Amino acid sequence: MAPFVDLRRCQILGLAGTAVLAAGGETAGALPVRDLLHPASARAALGLVGVYFGLVLLIAAWALLGRLVRGPRPPAPRALLAVLAVWAAPLLVAPPLFSRDVYSYLAQGAMVEAHMDVYAHGPSQLGGPIADEVAPLWQHTGAPYGPVFLAVAAALSGLTRGELPAGLLGMRLVALAGVALMAAALPRLARHSGADPSAALWLGALNPLVLLHLVAGAHNDAVMLGLLGVGLVAALGRWPVLGAVLVTLAALVKAPAALGLAAVVVLQVRAGRRPAKAVLTTTVAAAGTTVAATAVAGTGYGWIAALNTPVSPQNWALTTLLGRATRALLHHLGSDLAPLAIPAWHTLGVAAAVVAVALIWLRLRPRPLYALGLSLAAVAALGPAIRPWYALWGLFLIAAAAPGTSVRHRMAAVTGVLALCVLPSGGPADTGQLLLAVCGGALAVVVLWQAHQAELAPALGRTA
Repeated sequence: MAPFVDLRRCQILGLAGTAVLAAGGETAGALPVRDLLHPASARAALGLVGVYFGLVLLIAAWALLGRLVRGPRPPAPRALLAVLAVWAAPLLVAPPLFSRDVYSYLAQGAMVEAHMDVYAHGPSQLGGPIADEVAPLWQHTGAPYGPVFLAVAAALSGLTRGELPAGLLGMRLVALAGVALMAAALPRLARHSGADPSAALWLGALNPLVLLHLVAGAHNDAVMLGLLGVGLVAALGRWPVLGAVLVTLAALVKAPAALGLAAVVVLQVRAGRRPAKAVLTTTVAAAGTTVAATAVAGTGYGWIAALNTPVSPQNWALTTLLGRATRALLHHLGSDLAPLAIPAWHTLGVAAAVVAVALIWLRLRPRPLYALGLSLAAVAALGPAIRPWYALWGLFLIAAAAPGTSVRHRMAAVTGVLALCVLPSGGPADTGQLLLAVCGGALAVVVLWQAHQAELAPALGRTA
C-alpha cells in the first residue's frame, strides 16, 4: 500500500473519518438532555455505527500519515499543521463527544460568576438548565480544577449569558486554543531533544486522542498541556521566570502540570545557573503566580482540598480494578476489611507514583523533558482515576523527547486502543451498543480493504 500513500490522501481519509464521526455524533453523542435519544432507537444505533466507522477511518489515516512521517521525505511541520486543521474542522461543529465533562465546566463557570463556592458545592446548588446537563455523579461534587480554568469558565459564562449552544462552542474554542499551543510548542521541544519535529507533531498533536477528547470532547487538559508546552519552550530560552509562570498557570488548570516546575529548574541548571538560585527563582515565580491568579479568579484556595474529589464508580484505573478484586475476595471470605480495599489500593497507587517519579528523575535528570513525560504518564497510570485522554499528559512530551522510535511506536499502539474505549455518549456501554460499535468499525475495515484492493488491481494488471 506504500506506493499509494501521499499526504493528500491521508488528509482526505482523515477528513472523511472526522466528518462521518461528527455526523454520527448528532444522534449518538453526549447531547443535551432534551435531545438525548434512547440507545435502542434506530437513529441512535445508526449514529453509533457511524461514529465508529469514522473513528476507524481516522485511525487508519493517522497510521498512514505516520508511515509518511517515517519515510525518506517526511512532510514539513507546516504541512502537518494544515492536516490537523482539516481533520479538526468537522469536530468544531459537532455536539460534545465521548464525555459530558464540558457541561460540568459550564456549570462550574456559572457558579463562579454567581459568586458561589464551587469547591464546597456541586452544580446542583446552581440549579437551572445548565446544571441539569451535568451527569448525576457530579451533581453534588465540588470542582477539582484550579482557579485559572475556573476564571476562564466564568468569563465564558458571562460572555454567553448562560446560553448552552454558545457555551459549548466557546468551551470548544478554548480547548482548540490549547491544542494550538501544543502544536506550536512541539517542534521547538523536539528540536531541543534531538527529535524529528514532524514525528513529534504526528504523535503529539495529530493523535486521534487529541482530536477525539481535546477537540470533540473540549477537555480542559488541552489548556493544561498547551500552557505547559509553551512554558517549557520559554524555559528552554532566556525566559526561565516566564517559563515558571506559564507552567504554574498550567498547574492551576489541572494539578499534574506542577511536575513541570522540576523540568524548569533542571533546564536552568543545565543553562549554567546555580541549583539554589534556580530553585529559589522558580519557587518565587510559582508562588507569586498562584497568589495572583487565585486573587484574580476570586475562588479562594479550596481547590487544594478539592483534589480529593471522589472518582467514578465505573472508573477503570489499575488501582481501582485491583481494589474491586480485593474487595470481592474479602467479601467472599467474610472479612470486615472489604470496604477498605479500594482506598488502600488508591493509597498504594499514589505511593507507587511518587516512587516512580523519583526514580525517573534520578535516572533521566539529564533529559528533563523526557523525564517529565514519563512522570506524567506514571501519575496517570497509577492514580486513582484514569480516562483515555489522561494518556495525553505524558504522551505530549514523550512525542517530543523520546530517545528512540520504539517508544513512540508503543505509544502509538496504546493510542489506537484507547481511541476505541469510550462510547460517543460518554456513558457506560451495554452489549447491544458494543455490538453496534464493532459493526461500525468492522464496516470501515471492509471499506478500507476494498479500496486498497481496487488500487492494487491496475498495478497487478500491468505486471500480468
